[in-house]
Amino acid sequence: MKKLKLHYFFRAGCCSFLHLKKMKKMNLLFQSGDHVRGLITRLTLGIVILPHGLQLMFGWFGGYGFTGSMNYFTGTVGLPWVVGFLVILFQFLGALLLIAGVAARPIALATIFLFIGMIVTAHLDYGFFMNWDGSQKGEGFEYHLLVIGLALLLLLEGAGKYSIDYILSKKYQPRK
Repeated sequence: MKKLKLHYFFRAGCCSFLHLKKMKKMNLLFQSGDHVRGLITRLTLGIVILPHGLQLMFGWFGGYGFTGSMNYFTGTVGLPWVVGFLVILFQFLGALLLIAGVAARPIALATIFLFIGMIVTAHLDYGFFMNWDGSQKGEGFEYHLLVIGLALLLLLEGAGKYSIDYILSKKYQPRK
């Protein structure tokens, strides 16, 4: 009988440990404070990026749509197809997730890498400034630095009070 009780004790302890470990990982992923900074930051970032994602995915606002964008990324830019696909996915779906406040930190990290990649592969040669007067062949990277700055704020602060991340962070908060 003692052996049976001991077995259940260790099994319950192991499950509790694994559950606590899962909760800590989830809390790290979704942790968000009781503030509106995240709301303002993620709405700004999501609303600015979403039209670009809609251009890439559906061809709205003068874009080329999914097929045209994939052809550009793989043919003209020379990116592997999976990278081109992820660029489209992050700018479309990532923007929607940011607006809703879902997985803001991972999306912010992906956005940082995405926009650094954009600077290196397509915009660095044209300098810092945007091409306001049409005198350059391409656009500079000032816009990209603003996006990276906003994404860094989200990475550090989280999605804020009015987000799904905030709700999940409360759910996966370790019990005291």
